[in-house]
Amino acid sequence: MRIDRIFARLDREPELPKIEIPGMSRTRKVLFGSTVAFYIAIVWAVLVTSWLVLLDWKVMLFRPYEQWPELHAFLDYFVVLGQRGPTAVMVAAWLGWRSWRQHTLRPLLTLATALLLLNLTVGAVKIGLGRLGPHYATEIGSAEMFAGGDIFPSGHTANAVVTWGILAYLATTPRARRWLSVMSAVVALGVGATTVYLGTHWLSDVLLGWAAGLLILLALPWFEPLIARAEAFVFAVRERWRARGALAPALPGATDPAVPAGVPAAIPSIRPDPAPVREPVGAGSSRYGATRPAHLPAPAHLQARPHGVRSERAPVTPAGSRRPPQTRGGGSHTPHPAR
Repeated sequence: MRIDRIFARLDREPELPKIEIPGMSRTRKVLFGSTVAFYIAIVWAVLVTSWLVLLDWKVMLFRPYEQWPELHAFLDYFVVLGQRGPTAVMVAAWLGWRSWRQHTLRPLLTLATALLLLNLTVGAVKIGLGRLGPHYATEIGSAEMFAGGDIFPSGHTANAVVTWGILAYLATTPRARRWLSVMSAVVALGVGATTVYLGTHWLSDVLLGWAAGLLILLALPWFEPLIARAEAFVFAVRERWRARGALAPALPGATDPAVPAGVPAAIPSIRPDPAPVREPVGAGSSRYGATRPAHLPAPAHLQARPHGVRSERAPVTPAGSRRPPQTRGGGSHTPHPAR
């Protein structure tokens, strides 16, 4: 296929897809409430140092990275799918292309809203609980809470759920939504398990990270009106800029930096162009221009000639008369030859 055909296809106005904005249905509300209960239960189980904390220690002391060392190299790269920076850039590039093709900012604004909620909720809980990670634990069997850490819940896990789950949330067909839901679930589960394998998170950190990310995806329909208002505001600002740019060249002096602010621009009058003024040619002008080299003599017709000085001019003959002028004495007078 030729490249010009590809660009011609991209430049065509696409038919806007029928985007169905998810609503807060009864099923979604039930899932949201169940996830909130699960979230609270995990936090409570860690705070009271229950059996879940003992399970965290058993998994950590098992050291999975030593049991299966051949997986370490691959999982070091796979866990990048949960890092916020690389994943946000990849997903934003795809959603930006969709926004350009569909002439809507909803995909990008939805991603920005989800990431903002993720930073606020997960970040606040991390700092508030202050749990230390497995590599920095100080007492076996302890929950390591309020010790200045920032490991609970797992940010990698919650970010994987939100970043890849947003693709399924924004899918325009049921089939695409099913496939993207399965893909995002596999990636999120794999990233969470990888952090436990590498020993960077407790098992309870990963469980709480899954719940935190799922809560954000389930709560997104409540923010759809805000996203729609933000999109309308951005488009309105763009139209105002376009209108201002279209009117600016029509105003005289609007783009002239020499005209000070507040001074009305002068309106040019419509007058015919004046006739060009011919510059007088000096006696020394020649093919060399106004200045002739000193070593060249002046042309013959420009050289100085001796001439007499006349004291008075001959009387002018009246118009229409053929008689020669008369002298005061009454005799005829022959005029001087013209010089």
